[in-house]
Amino acid sequence: MAQNLTVTLYGIKDLRVENQPIPEPKENEVLLKMGCVGICGSDVHYYTEGHCGDYVVKEPMIIGHEASGTVCKIGSKVTHLKPGDRVAIEPGVPCGSCNFCRTGRYNLCSDILFCATPPVHGNLRQYYCHSADFCFKLPDNLSLEEGALLEPTAVGLHSCRKGGVTLGSTVLITGGGPIGIVTSVVAKAMGARKVMVTGSHDYGLEMAKKLGADEVLKVNKNEDLKELSKKVIETLGERPQITIDCAGKQSSLGLGLETTEWGGVLVVVGCADHTVTTDLVPALSRELDIRGIFRYANDYPGSIHLVASGKADVKQMITHNFDITQSVEAFDAAAEQKGNPIKIMIHCNEDCINNSNKTYEKHNH
Repeated sequence: MAQNLTVTLYGIKDLRVENQPIPEPKENEVLLKMGCVGICGSDVHYYTEGHCGDYVVKEPMIIGHEASGTVCKIGSKVTHLKPGDRVAIEPGVPCGSCNFCRTGRYNLCSDILFCATPPVHGNLRQYYCHSADFCFKLPDNLSLEEGALLEPTAVGLHSCRKGGVTLGSTVLITGGGPIGIVTSVVAKAMGARKVMVTGSHDYGLEMAKKLGADEVLKVNKNEDLKELSKKVIETLGERPQITIDCAGKQSSLGLGLETTEWGGVLVVVGCADHTVTTDLVPALSRELDIRGIFRYANDYPGSIHLVASGKADVKQMITHNFDITQSVEAFDAAAEQKGNPIKIMIHCNEDCINNSNKTYEKHNH
């Protein structure tokens, strides 16, 4: 059997690298030789807790959804891709016929098949088949690493669009993890005048500042909310017109509700705390719009443009690289925050490693 190393989660902290058959693409699919797969916070939740929110791993599941690859075979009805094309993989494939799909909000499709969301398998493997319509050809100046980073970039773009970020906006981003950082990069690229990122880890805030955030502020979850809000407003010089909460915690949501300008917008991206209690009256009396987002829709083309044009330099977020045989080590590093990781990238095939602009350094332990 030809080699197709595949990373499967069997249970909490039970991740196995095993060989599986190379699949055949269906008529509307392409077979991909996988390049890079980034580790997302949801992947870590599955690895350490067996669930992420309401999604529970009940049987072995192949992990991974932030990915890129190279087309090596096409289905009989695929016309816009050919072998050799390097692509970014949008991991959710909707039904295409429900009302949400027909009106362009396919991220809300109840029948969407989203990689590594139970019971759907992910793409952390050496060969993988995916719908050709959700594979986006990479420009020549984008690496496979950047192709994998387009998934979190799409989250940031969707969040900024939902919040109405535009030229001259003042934006507060709560949460200094990878999504908070990439959202700050996108907000600046979309013309925001001031962007502030709050978070609890120095290394995340340092990365946000390095990638263009105007202000960063370290916060303590036990800090008095009103005092923290005052500190944010003083540092920014004004209340933020738009707050994008990428932490999803009681404290971060409270900060957004307390701090956002009258008539402003609070976009909720993170969902770390399942239940949040808060006093809505002050927010309602200031006519705050509270908007939720779920993944993204129609955001890959824009994300490709932002990164390819140099307006969003997301590649610097990659702090750790592993090859696929080291996937358990990679997930342990993510779960335990070893070495202050921002984005951990797993390289699936040797040619990806050899053509990665020398960003790959094999970890030896």
